[in-house]
Amino acid sequence: MASKKTSASKTGNNLSLPVTGIEPYKLKKGEEYMSAGQADHFRNILMSWKRELMEEVDRTVDHMQKEAANFADPADRATQEEEFSLELRARDRERKLIKKIDEAMKRIDSGDYGYCEACGIEIGIRRLEARPTATLCIDCKTLQEIKEKQMA
Repeated sequence: MASKKTSASKTGNNLSLPVTGIEPYKLKKGEEYMSAGQADHFRNILMSWKRELMEEVDRTVDHMQKEAANFADPADRATQEEEFSLELRARDRERKLIKKIDEAMKRIDSGDYGYCEACGIEIGIRRLEARPTATLCIDCKTLQEIKEKQMA
């Protein structure tokens, strides 16, 4: 058992994907980068992730409709409004993420997925599994973050 953990660590297969139930991609010997199998793998991850986010949106709407009450006590009313505000802020972030997921799906369809928008090199399977909406390789992303930090 310990040897399996060791080999998984060495190959990087102990990766946590943004969705549950999908295994990390197992590279085949001599496989071309962003092959049809890899594109299907990422399409599956993105569709599952989007489905989970949409289900969360539906749960939030349902929760807010069921829990909405006109409390007589101002403190109770303020607590409920703050809770709803936090939920709506989280859903807004998820809405933006859904837009990025849709853009990534379009890049898969066009054949541009998996390549850095800044320099054109391969982003890498493991980076894309960690962040399926990534558009920059790690070097360009690091450079972008350094520039942002300097501008702040």
